Amino acid sequence: MKNLFLSAAIVLGGLTSFASTSPISNTVVKTISIQDDYTEIKLEEVPAAVTDALKKAYPDAVLTKAFKNTKSEYKLEVTVGERTGNLFANADGTWIKK
Repeated sequence: MKNLFLSAAIVLGGLTSFASTSPISNTVVKTISIQDDYTEIKLEEVPAAVTDALKKAYPDAVLTKAFKNTKSEYKLEVTVGERTGNLFANADGTWIKK
């Protein structure tokens, strides 16, 4: 009789471990991309302070395109040799890291 109760307790105890569930956690990752709207401007419209800073920092760089946003920040598309890249500057010629 003891064996019957003991085996019933073991079986029921084993079944309860299957009935328990671990909590499911959903992790939601939201990526927000903030992009300042730059509009293309003529190269002649770039302030002299910005072009002087470009000549000083990158003497071999050629300014190919220029863009401006509402904060008077400039996005400069420059070419050095065969490489093309973008630089960002304020109207006073200080560089911005983006």
